[in-house]
Amino acid sequence: MSSEIQNVSTALEGIVAGLAPSVVSVISDRMQASGFVWRPGLIVTSDEGLAEEGEVHVTLPGGERGAAQVLGRDPSTAVALLKVERSDLRPVALAAAIPAPGALVVAIGAEAGAPTAALGSVSVSRGPWQSMRGGEIDARVELDARLRRTAEGGLAVNAAGQAFGMTVFGPRRRVLVIPSVTIGRVAAKLETHGRIPRGYLGLGLQPVTVAGGGSGIMVMSVDPKGPGAAAGIHQGDVLVSWDGKPVSKLQPLPRSLGPDSVGKMLAIELRRGGQLQQTRLQIGERPTA
Repeated sequence: MSSEIQNVSTALEGIVAGLAPSVVSVISDRMQASGFVWRPGLIVTSDEGLAEEGEVHVTLPGGERGAAQVLGRDPSTAVALLKVERSDLRPVALAAAIPAPGALVVAIGAEAGAPTAALGSVSVSRGPWQSMRGGEIDARVELDARLRRTAEGGLAVNAAGQAFGMTVFGPRRRVLVIPSVTIGRVAAKLETHGRIPRGYLGLGLQPVTVAGGGSGIMVMSVDPKGPGAAAGIHQGDVLVSWDGKPVSKLQPLPRSLGPDSVGKMLAIELRRGGQLQQTRLQIGERPTA
């Protein structure tokens, strides 16, 4: 039995050592995460582990530190793309296959030029899902693993030594994996365009209870140059129907503003001064910050 355990331990050490040359530390304003070499000179990391502004540096395997440029970031899928002036770094070959529940997984990150590792298992593995911010993610994968904060943005690796995604933190520090298919799709757009387009209403909204005990969404603010203003929506209006469906909760609205929503025309029913009114709103593209 002891020899079998030793063999497993040796195999895990080999997996970490084999991928460590492709994993880096990402340091931004009072934040530290991990990242991995996606293509020569390009590093993928977690958007959640990256400061909103300020300089970004990476610590390469071995401890060398260098500047990085943020090419783009997509909060809805947690993918951010960095550029470094190094073409000699080894890219990771990402596998598309998703492990089944119960499969062993190694989460590999980096700190100060050295790899970190955590052993866990797949607790959830199922089909595509949509994030709270409307991002389309190709598989829902959760890990039962204790992940270091600095390992967010690192690699999720199966027992065969194949990296199949990036580890990120979800609600309540649940460890999620952004699968390789999602990373490839989003990172390619970030490399080309620097951003992922998202729908924009130009409205600040809040759920309320309307007369008769029903639910609606009150307009708390209106961007004067936004789609809502163009549709004639005013502060204080209460949205009661969205694209032909009753509005009862705020949460589904942001989820419906993904890349494919830009330009879509919606039928909106609202209550103003106790009277029902109808209007049509064309979803715009969220302005860059």
